[in-house]
Amino acid sequence: MGKRIFRSPVARAGLAGAVVVAVLALYWFQPWKLFTDTYVDEAVPRAATTPATPSPTSPTISAPAATPAGNEILTAGEFVTHEHRTTGTAELHRLADGRHQLVIRDLNTSNGPDLRVWLTDQPVIRGTAGWRVFDDGEWVELARLKGNKGNQVYELPASVDPRDFRSVSIWCKRFAVSFGAADLTSA
Repeated sequence: MGKRIFRSPVARAGLAGAVVVAVLALYWFQPWKLFTDTYVDEAVPRAATTPATPSPTSPTISAPAATPAGNEILTAGEFVTHEHRTTGTAELHRLADGRHQLVIRDLNTSNGPDLRVWLTDQPVIRGTAGWRVFDDGEWVELARLKGNKGNQVYELPASVDPRDFRSVSIWCKRFAVSFGAADLTSA
């Protein structure tokens, strides 16, 4: 005769509790994202360049008033690493039609749960001291991060004045930490 194993209700409840905790931990941390990448390659708007010196005009013909004819890069910066290694550049563009866009070029960061793109009024601080500063001041969430690698474009809402913000953060909303950030300075 074989041995009979009797599991007590307490042991079954403990096992069920452990399974629930494991499922919740997997959902919360989503560790598989550390091994997967999402590539994005959106069309990046071209920025118009203006000549450094005005072109000569005939003294008898007056030149028309200068009007912006194309897109302009207002500010730009390089990403620095915070919680996860992050590289690439961020640029704030004013389009010829007056709209504003955030352009992220050559982004390379880790994938993670609940990543967002934030404009903030906080300075970028290198190292662990800069991981959690971006929700201390004013910030606006532009969207979920489209992908952890590549080129991407985010529309700024008409109510957002880009002059009010000085940095961009790839923000993990779930853990309230910056994966990486870029100081935006005049281009």
